[in-house]
Amino acid sequence: MQTRYMERSNSMAREKRALDPSSSEEGQREQKRPALASVIVEALKVDSLQKLCSSLEPILRRVVSEEVERALAKLGSAKLSGRASPKQIEGPDGRNLQLQFKSRLSLPLFTGGKVEGEHGAAIHIVLFDANTGHIVTSGAESAVKLDVVVLEGDFNNEDEQGWSQEEFESHIVKERDGKRPLLTGDLQVILKDGVGTLGEFTFTDNSSWIRSRKFRLGLKVASGCNESIRIREAKTDAFTVKDHRGELYKKHYPPALNDEVWRLEKIGKDGSFHKRLNKSGIYTVEDFLRLVVRDSQRLRSILGSGMSNKMWDVLVEHAKTCCLSGKLYVYYPDDVRNVGVVFNHIYELSGLIAGEQYYPADSLSDSQKVSVDNLVKKAYDNWMHVIEYDGKSLLSCKQNQNSVASRNDVTMGPQDYSDSFDPQLTLPSLPSQFLQSSPL
Repeated sequence: MQTRYMERSNSMAREKRALDPSSSEEGQREQKRPALASVIVEALKVDSLQKLCSSLEPILRRVVSEEVERALAKLGSAKLSGRASPKQIEGPDGRNLQLQFKSRLSLPLFTGGKVEGEHGAAIHIVLFDANTGHIVTSGAESAVKLDVVVLEGDFNNEDEQGWSQEEFESHIVKERDGKRPLLTGDLQVILKDGVGTLGEFTFTDNSSWIRSRKFRLGLKVASGCNESIRIREAKTDAFTVKDHRGELYKKHYPPALNDEVWRLEKIGKDGSFHKRLNKSGIYTVEDFLRLVVRDSQRLRSILGSGMSNKMWDVLVEHAKTCCLSGKLYVYYPDDVRNVGVVFNHIYELSGLIAGEQYYPADSLSDSQKVSVDNLVKKAYDNWMHVIEYDGKSLLSCKQNQNSVASRNDVTMGPQDYSDSFDPQLTLPSLPSQFLQSSPL
């Protein structure tokens, strides 16, 4: 009886839960409802992914398009060469003719600026036989006409074995739409005995708009010339062409004495080194070199710890390529002026005047140099008493005086020059090449 009652009670309870819809819905909501934070995170993920895809789409389209065009161009070249009878790589006499640039370009290059070789030299080219390594000095090929063209910077970047004529021409760069021709000037050269020199020409546009962001110069046989034998074209290393505005920051090779100091290597215009030098009164290359000579440790202290030893060596080496003028400075330790120390334009010791004779610094013995060093230090401490001369006039004056005096080597007299030169030392004669302007 009790068992039957319990079964009936359980059955009624189940029916009651089944008839109560609110309780069942709440249970389902508890199980299915996600947390608010996770909903927000998922929404942000989807939104960010969509934005990323939208931003990448044009880039991917452009890259894919360029690669497809390049692949089609190569495929077309291969098919063309397969159908047509190609020119002979070697002539009937077994020669393998190739053009070659013999000069490196002066970099960087700027739009509107003359394209020239290193240090302003001309750009030379040759035609040679790769089988022998000799320049081709005879035959029609030695006087062929050539065209100067612009190539993509990544042309033949990995394969140095060679290229076909079609491959070369497919990488020639033309001007952008609405722009002037990429090169202007003398764009043809005729070889003479297998050698030629490029004329004057300039770039009208920078190289930032092509994929590699670099150009190469190329040389190819002009259309209609020497079609019977294949002459492999020439190309330079890849280089960047910048807008002429960048030339305002260009370094000078060699620098001039009156150039601003930032024209030197490792000194950036308006950079920290430039500001430190200007603050210490060093504005020009001349100022820099004079302090290098007189007190290089002070100069290094001005530049600070940011100037490493390697940077310092590059900086000083560049500065010393500067060409000096004939200006000279002479310091006399007393009013008699029988002994004088001679300095060049940047206050570097050049030699000694004694008894109307000049003696270059490198002709002095070690003991003589010790005495001269004392005079040099005294001159630096009393620089306001140094006399400036024009080198040629000083040489002329001394030579005229020497023509009246004895032609024998001068032995300095017994005068007493404190902190100066040993009066008992006999010195060599004046060399005629002295006082000429020369690089450091």
